[in-house]
Amino acid sequence: MDALCSADPRPRGQPPLGSGPEPGPGASPLPWARFSAWLECVCVVTFDLELGQAMELVYPYDFRLTEKEKTNICYLSFPDSYSGSLGDTQFSFRVRQSGGQRNSHFGDDGEYNREAPLTLQRESAHYFGYVYFRQVKDSSMKRGYFQKSLVLVSRLPYVNLFQSLLQLIAPEYFDKLEPCLEAVCNEIDQWPPPVPGQTLNLPVMGIVIQVRIPSRVDKPGSSPLKQFNQENLLPAPLVLPSVHELDLFRCFQPVLIHIQMLWELMLLGEPIVVMAPSPTISSEMVLALTSCLTPLKYCCDYRPYFTIHDSEFKEYTTRTQAPPNIVVGVTNPFFIKTLQHWPHLLRIGELKMSGDLPKQVKVKKLTKLKTLDTKPGIYTSYKTFLHKDKTLIKRLLKGVQRKRPSEVQSALLRRHLLELTQSFIIPLEHYIASLMPLQRAITPWKTFLQVSQLRWLVPSETQGNDPEAGGPSPGGDLRGEHCGLDERQVRGGDR
Repeated sequence: MDALCSADPRPRGQPPLGSGPEPGPGASPLPWARFSAWLECVCVVTFDLELGQAMELVYPYDFRLTEKEKTNICYLSFPDSYSGSLGDTQFSFRVRQSGGQRNSHFGDDGEYNREAPLTLQRESAHYFGYVYFRQVKDSSMKRGYFQKSLVLVSRLPYVNLFQSLLQLIAPEYFDKLEPCLEAVCNEIDQWPPPVPGQTLNLPVMGIVIQVRIPSRVDKPGSSPLKQFNQENLLPAPLVLPSVHELDLFRCFQPVLIHIQMLWELMLLGEPIVVMAPSPTISSEMVLALTSCLTPLKYCCDYRPYFTIHDSEFKEYTTRTQAPPNIVVGVTNPFFIKTLQHWPHLLRIGELKMSGDLPKQVKVKKLTKLKTLDTKPGIYTSYKTFLHKDKTLIKRLLKGVQRKRPSEVQSALLRRHLLELTQSFIIPLEHYIASLMPLQRAITPWKTFLQVSQLRWLVPSETQGNDPEAGGPSPGGDLRGEHCGLDERQVRGGDR
């Protein structure tokens, strides 16, 4: 590993990375084409006594970020509020691209997006940032601390893969600096592209990371581990069970009894503030919330980590219009005052795994929201349409008592959320299918389906409970529980 990081990865006489001339017609793949299939660039952000957070390095050298993007990435790469804790911290953010569409060295976005699940498609208007932040005492620094972040910028929501990659390369980079980073980037530039449905071996720093890229044809809820090809690789690969899935049980442990409420709020696209003690907890909770609707894609905006310096700060905090449809994760207590007009605020503390289910936060009225010393809780006036699933809580509690692995607990929770989503979309699919005309009757000059035809979703006094009056009923108690939720979702909420 040391030899790899200290070696010069390019033959002598070659120009620095990204500085060479553009290839001529008929040349082999564009430079950095394979690298761009995974990452847009790698950034190094440091703390400057005069400037504050400053961009020290962007790699490859020829990748162009706008000044607004650089500023946002710099502020999002450091904790927003002071933290006395020393050591390493990992978290994620999502930032809006500025400056219009840009050409990428990687040209297969369309093909990848056609084959990938909706939730894992490549972003066209946002960047994901995966951060490894280090803060240690250093007497040689004027401030007395070494503070620096290594950031992977990508359009892919592969949080598990990229955070695992950072755990391998960031400690080496902080020790050996730019030569090590150059060697790693050259290795990534040799990786095969992410092809949905394929199992890939990705070598980096003497280690092979083995991952399977999910496909749109995968059965919902299936385990990717069972689909790995068994290969005799030496050394043994680092097998990641998923490129994107988080430990849901750990993320949701303080709000498990309110999982139905959170699922409803996400389905309705409600504005939610997640107030957490650290960027790690903030970003993981927001990403866990956006995954609640799988296999549906959460189509509203979301920011796993957000600061007061973000260029969209005024847009999100204005009181002259209704709060935007966004889930935003914050750590600075200033946001409690700034966003107190938002309808839903989730305040969580430090996540601690113990021998029992952690203390569950309570639902509290918005009037009890204090700008200082706000206690953990869900501050909202929202009334749920669905009941709490006591059976789920009992199963999870039994799993804790039996010391069931966290990944198994997460699988139970993920399955429950999948069933919730399916209970919403399957009846809707059946009803819409009953309204569709035969293929020979479809013409571009005739409107054959309008939202007003979804009468069973918006019950009236004359419709009652007669399925013949409004189309096929979802059936039984399920329809009774979901009726009001369906109506509100179809009408786009009450705001």
